[in-house]
Amino acid sequence: MEKPISKICPFSTAQRLIQGKWTILIMHYLSEETLRFNELQRKMPKMTHATLSAQLKQLEAEGLILRKEYPQIPPKVEYSLSGIGKEFQPVLDSICEWGIKYIDYMGNS
Repeated sequence: MEKPISKICPFSTAQRLIQGKWTILIMHYLSEETLRFNELQRKMPKMTHATLSAQLKQLEAEGLILRKEYPQIPPKVEYSLSGIGKEFQPVLDSICEWGIKYIDYMGNS
């Protein structure tokens, strides 16, 4: 049986992991600090509660973020990058650098 391409090709694997519309932005915010759900939602432009919840569940299932639930009332849940999620930081830095250059390029066109 042949392995799926996302199991052997690093580009395919990375693309599959960051394919969500909001994944990179969520990873960016969580790279800066641990956030509670509502804190993260306030930072996200025009994102519904359901969409953010689904994206966070997906990122957690993929092992990129951690969800820590505190047994208290009212419930408290925090999200942060996992160890492998933190390894994504150089990619985020490169995307930011390129984004700044592209914004400048388009502003001068």
